[in-house]
Amino acid sequence: MAIFQVQKGNTLTTIEEKKIDLEKDIQKLTEDNLLTIFGLDFIKSEFSLQNFRIDTLAFDQETQSFVIIEYKRDRSFSVVDQGYAYLSLMLNNKDSFILEYIRNTSKSLDKVKIDWSQSKVIFIANSFTSYQQNAINFKDLPIELWEAKKYNNNIILFNQLKSSNSSESIKTISKNEVMSSVSKQVKKYTVEDLFKTNWKHSLDLYQLFIERIRALIEIDISATKHYIKIFVNDRIRLVEIVPQKRGLKLSLPAKINTLKDPEKLLRDVSKMGRWTNGYTEYVLLEETDIDYAFFLTKQVYERFIKL
Repeated sequence: MAIFQVQKGNTLTTIEEKKIDLEKDIQKLTEDNLLTIFGLDFIKSEFSLQNFRIDTLAFDQETQSFVIIEYKRDRSFSVVDQGYAYLSLMLNNKDSFILEYIRNTSKSLDKVKIDWSQSKVIFIANSFTSYQQNAINFKDLPIELWEAKKYNNNIILFNQLKSSNSSESIKTISKNEVMSSVSKQVKKYTVEDLFKTNWKHSLDLYQLFIERIRALIEIDISATKHYIKIFVNDRIRLVEIVPQKRGLKLSLPAKINTLKDPEKLLRDVSKMGRWTNGYTEYVLLEETDIDYAFFLTKQVYERFIKL
């Protein structure tokens, strides 16, 4: 992917890519900026356990789960086999991971609240082969591939390689014992997972609402165990959606007094226990509510996101 810089006279010059050392440059930079890049808390670098050495061990406060990050220079490895080997190590040594968290962060960690099902592995490399990219084309694979590139002027690019919209599950090809065991405990949630089979009305509302948002701006969508995240510019939250039988709960990342609400339909949830991260809630129950939901979401985009 070519990156350009605008010069005087509205001309473009190419920003040249520079060779980087994944271990010396990218690993240290990533660990120092985990929260900015991935939204993760740093636990430990070079965590050794049994015959494994984990490059970076991190924790996701949002999903209450551990994340393993590996930096790869050799492009011959199998992302699926190695990813599941790391996850198997984690699931079979849960107490060791919890102890490492407490030891290195000086914070307590309630083992009951840890969601092992949302654990994942992130591989970072300069580039990946087409075979490796095709290997992640499953809807529920708990593995992510990220390219890291360095350019002149101290520009660093972290780019996630997205899987295709495959409907096939990794469980359909799980042939070995490790993959089968991990697949029973770890799950990458999809949007479809959050809608029960008899929630057709809610699913229809969701699809119509998403169509309206996509007419405004390009968005990315991901799912956690309890809600759907709609975000822009890689990580900036636009709205979070909690599917329900009769409709959708929209969680907006703006305080209630910063939003126009002529119908007085918003609820302040900033001091309430909830799965989502927003401060304000709106309940979308019927197709006629989509205009108002879009009106609220557009405010978030224009006032808090759009530059």
